[in-house]
Amino acid sequence: MAYHHLCSSPSSLLRDRHSLSVSPKPKSLRTNPPTSLNLVSLSKTSIKASSSHVSLEDLMSQETQTPRKLTNSQYPDGKTASKSYVWVNPRSPRASRLRQLTYDSRYSSLLKVAESLDSCNPNEKDVLAVLSSLGDDVSEQDAVVVLNNMSNPNTALLVLDHFRKILTKTSREVILYNVTLKVLRKSKDLDGAEKLFDEMLQRGVKPDNVTFSTLISCSRVCGLPSKAVEWFEKMPAYECDPDDVTYSAMIDAYGRAGNVDMAFTLYDRARTEKWGIDPVTFSTLIKIYGVSGNYDGCLNVYEEMKALGVKPNVVIYNTLLDAMGRAKRPWQAKSIYKEMLSNGFSPNWATYAALLRAYGRARYGEDALNVYKEMKDKGLELTVVLYNTLLAMCADVGFADEAAEIFEDMKNSGACKPDSWTFSSLITIYSCSGKVSEAEGILNMMLEAGFEPNIFVLTSLIQCYGKAQRTDDVVRMFNRVYELGITPDDRFCGCLLNVMTHTPREELGKVMDCIEKAKPELGRVVKLLIGEQNGEGNFKNEASELFNHISSDVKKPYCNCLIDLCVNLDLLERACDILELGLSLEIYAGIQSRSPTQWSLNLKSLSLGAALTALHVWINDLTKVQESGEELPPLLGINTGHGKHKYSEKGLATVIESHLKELDAPFHEASDKAGWFLTTKVAAESWLESRRSPDLVVA
Repeated sequence: MAYHHLCSSPSSLLRDRHSLSVSPKPKSLRTNPPTSLNLVSLSKTSIKASSSHVSLEDLMSQETQTPRKLTNSQYPDGKTASKSYVWVNPRSPRASRLRQLTYDSRYSSLLKVAESLDSCNPNEKDVLAVLSSLGDDVSEQDAVVVLNNMSNPNTALLVLDHFRKILTKTSREVILYNVTLKVLRKSKDLDGAEKLFDEMLQRGVKPDNVTFSTLISCSRVCGLPSKAVEWFEKMPAYECDPDDVTYSAMIDAYGRAGNVDMAFTLYDRARTEKWGIDPVTFSTLIKIYGVSGNYDGCLNVYEEMKALGVKPNVVIYNTLLDAMGRAKRPWQAKSIYKEMLSNGFSPNWATYAALLRAYGRARYGEDALNVYKEMKDKGLELTVVLYNTLLAMCADVGFADEAAEIFEDMKNSGACKPDSWTFSSLITIYSCSGKVSEAEGILNMMLEAGFEPNIFVLTSLIQCYGKAQRTDDVVRMFNRVYELGITPDDRFCGCLLNVMTHTPREELGKVMDCIEKAKPELGRVVKLLIGEQNGEGNFKNEASELFNHISSDVKKPYCNCLIDLCVNLDLLERACDILELGLSLEIYAGIQSRSPTQWSLNLKSLSLGAALTALHVWINDLTKVQESGEELPPLLGINTGHGKHKYSEKGLATVIESHLKELDAPFHEASDKAGWFLTTKVAAESWLESRRSPDLVVA
């Protein structure tokens, strides 16, 4: 960066663009700057980087006209010599004398003074003691070199004050303030920088572009993008026009400050005018798109960055991985991670954290566990949030043993203490597995740690007791919800409804009372369903009213549970009524599909009872088709999906296959399509003909 060149040699002072680096790092003091031979051979074109540095050019011109610098092309008598150079052995006495005549020795001594000033006590006496070594003949260039190589803001302010007093002739006093502002930026002292700016104005010193660019970059390194925006918007009032570097930096600042429209406006201008944009700004743009949910925009910015020749760094990759995690696109996270490794970058903690979140949210269980193991192998500590992400993923995919191991590792880490979410995930895992004693053990640990169970924990425990058919414990836990002042929500009531599908017939009334208290409209539907209330014609109306007033994410679970309850109670007509209602309200979609060559039944999204009900409705429909004389297609298929339930050894395919055998149906599992059961038109027609009877609904 141009900023870093400022610390390398006197000549570089003329070319400093005051780059807006996000994290400027002070260079170590160099003792071997370029020789003045190179310095004086610079043309005026190369020296004039910007109008703000004319005074330094003049300083250097004056320096090159002194008698001690006769290495240029101008002789003392004014005659111009041809451009020729004589090589001098650097080990000879003559070379030593020449070095003493150049500015190199002076520059080296100035660096040592800057180093001494950084380490001395920040008081006027000690600072003056160090500066006395410079003697009385101190130039403005000397002052700039000393201040520019300092890193202690406290002593730098005293040094600035001293130089201002002793320098009777300064071509542009703003340069002294600018290099002092850079010292304050190195130490991230924005308050000090703002005070120094106020001092400039009070003393009548007019700020320039470099002043503002330094204050803007200081705001950025301090993590205060709003301050950067504030300084940027002050520039016109002082007749300062931002350059491309400043504009590019402000894309990042506006983005971080939340002014997304301005950030994108500047980005569009940057693309049109081909500004040079640094990776940090691209990272901010990707993050803006990610937070706004425009994940394709994240990838577009990434591709544009590469097209412009800007090489991605680890921060860019980590930002992309985080965005793909938010988008639930783990396959793209995998691809980006592979590209990162192939480009020679090593993953850091943030990389692994982004991958864990991406795989955890998408339920990529094996991939998440592999990242976790790699982090442990490298000795990287996980945070509570990452541990909870892993445990929540284990709860989602049914990894009970893995969750127990992760929990033990968390407790033994010494750096992380389980919180309420940790216990909640573990209770969910054991509850879904029907492990009552384990779930109760985690609950006791939670209480001992000082956490009260929330609605999620109590819902899981009720589900656990329901699976174990411990109805009295279900009621006890239900009462505890009210004791804790918690209002049951739709998910909680859905859990109670699910518990009813596991409850013995003689104990249904106990759970019914809980449902009626928690959600009266659901209680009325259930009572009508199982025949505890009269009003045959009111059932569909009550059920429709219920589904119109519950959140969309629980409509299908409610439907599934109600159908399961009917199947358990041999209320098959009621089960068909609820399925029909679910179809009419578009709670279920795409269960049956037809094409000229194949008719299919899709059962993947249904519970076991709902799947069996849909199967028999479909068989009845096929029978009606045959009776009407309509032709069946060449192929008929049933799609159950090929996975087993995450907390059960049985999958839907296993149950449906067994039921098809009971019905003597000619469907056979497809060898090339997992989870599909197929039959031909001829076989289906023969079977349908053989099973004709007045009652077409089979239990």
